[in-house]
Amino acid sequence: MASFLMPGRRLFAKAALAAVAVPVSAAASGLRLPAPQGPYAVGATTLHLVDPSRNDPWEPRIGVRELMVTVLRPVALGRGFPRAPQLTPGAAALFTEIGPLTHPQLPVAGVDWAATLTHARTGAPPLPGRRSVLLYSPGGGDARTMGVSLAVDLASYGWTVLTVDHPGDASEVEFPDERPGRERVRPTALHGPPDAAAFRTMIDTRVADLRFVLDALGLIRVGVYGHSAGGTAAAQALHEDRRIAAAANLEGYLDQMDGELLPVARQGTDRPLLLVGTDGFRDARLDRSWAALLAHAGPVARRQLDDTAHWVFTDYAALVPQLHRAGLMSAAGRAAMVGRADPRGTVPAVRRLVRSFFARHLPM
Repeated sequence: MASFLMPGRRLFAKAALAAVAVPVSAAASGLRLPAPQGPYAVGATTLHLVDPSRNDPWEPRIGVRELMVTVLRPVALGRGFPRAPQLTPGAAALFTEIGPLTHPQLPVAGVDWAATLTHARTGAPPLPGRRSVLLYSPGGGDARTMGVSLAVDLASYGWTVLTVDHPGDASEVEFPDERPGRERVRPTALHGPPDAAAFRTMIDTRVADLRFVLDALGLIRVGVYGHSAGGTAAAQALHEDRRIAAAANLEGYLDQMDGELLPVARQGTDRPLLLVGTDGFRDARLDRSWAALLAHAGPVARRQLDDTAHWVFTDYAALVPQLHRAGLMSAAGRAAMVGRADPRGTVPAVRRLVRSFFARHLPM
């Protein structure tokens, strides 16, 4: 039986199986995301933010830095508000080509990526009142759309969640229109794993992107969480910006590829920071950079999910097992991406870790 190891105690998958209903079958024409478990219905709106003070580091011909952001928040649900798709048709068409390149385990055919619906509604009016805000930064090579189910679940408990794309390293980002230097649907500039220079650019850009979102929307006390490179950026942004009250790093390194520790790891933090990893991805580099941070006195906690792998923190946790059951992925491919543990256990385990952390440090 799969288990989830945490310091001082062990959480067994059996106890979590009933927490989230993950479909037991997957049609090749479309996949299903697990439903949120909070008391609120969730609405989705999209923002196009432009920072004229920066040029795009991946494509200087653009002349500005552009971001796409999805806002997920509690809404008053009524009739006539459709569920938002995970990927728009344009983004899905490009992801069909790029997805198997960024994640070689994914099938090259057999999935209609545009058919997957989120559990957020479009057009529904937001509930009144002020709510704490969380920002999400996805992993390197991934778009914000592959972190939607965790974000929707957090919003269903009362937070406003902003999922932030980082164009250039994201697999694909769809904008409202074209502009000089880019198409409407912009593909990633990465071709394979980043080298040391690209990784440095990625992290520096992501930190600047997150801080720009705070500036553009006038946010003064927020939480940030991110996966992989997004987790690295979340931790470093916490170090650089006092407007960030707490951060969760979901398996992101805290050093550069040449071994230089990031300032947050060298100097520590006086604000809460959660480090969550998997046994399937854990390596000497991660241990070294996380241990450097943990050596400082400060409100930092480390947790680990066992029988899992790196992308268990994303929507792939639910989607990859469906692809495997449908005969579109191998067992080895599934294990490499999300591990062998049952998604009926892993999905609620990840949700619970992130939700309980922010409930303590940035309540609604």
